[in-house]
Amino acid sequence: MAQPVEVHYWPTPNGHKITIALEEMGLAYEIRPVNIGRGEQFTPQFLSISPNNRMPAIVDPDGPGGAPISVFESGAILQYLGRKTGKFYGADERARVEVEEWLFWQMAGLGPMAGQAHHFRQYAPSMISDQRQVAYGAIRYTNEVNRLYGVLDKRLADREFVAGDYSVADMAAWPWVTPWKLQGIVMDQFPNLKAWYARIEGRAAVQRAMKVAEDLRSGPGLQAATPEAEAARRVLFGQRAR
Repeated sequence: MAQPVEVHYWPTPNGHKITIALEEMGLAYEIRPVNIGRGEQFTPQFLSISPNNRMPAIVDPDGPGGAPISVFESGAILQYLGRKTGKFYGADERARVEVEEWLFWQMAGLGPMAGQAHHFRQYAPSMISDQRQVAYGAIRYTNEVNRLYGVLDKRLADREFVAGDYSVADMAAWPWVTPWKLQGIVMDQFPNLKAWYARIEGRAAVQRAMKVAEDLRSGPGLQAATPEAEAARRVLFGQRAR
């Protein structure tokens, strides 16, 4: 019996991608929490598998040739899992190219731009004294996310999923659409995307994966705004351990 995949994880969109994929592919896994607010992404143990100090990362004890392998970067993890299982990654080279196009679209566009929109809309107002800078950033990135939603909505006009069949490309994009309200998006303006979002939301594997996030968020010390939480935010946005 194969050993479970170790998932070094925190409940963020990039983390959700991996638990969704593992649930959809039927692979056993164990969550290894990496509390990014407490700076746990900077520990030597985590850096040994994710040198860019970003989660998620995985360690698969049953890697190529039966030897363990670690993989960092959520897109690379999805590709690895797709190749390992032969699931949700295209049945032939043409299909794989299409999946990879939209996977890289998410990695290079939707994820980074939505992340910046979240930062300027949710966090920057209390961190930057010049509110003109905050407003510029918020407008710039909200507009870009809105454009990307339009790209996705157009793509979905004549298909149920972004690359034809349901694939890791959908698993990559869906978690970044989940916080659409915080991104300043009016979802009703994107009816095809809205329908796609609901289709994926209703999948049992997706619901199980999001339950993992819910359970971790409900853990001790994660609900209340405390001095410790403020210190954690400084660690997170300072990009290095204090």
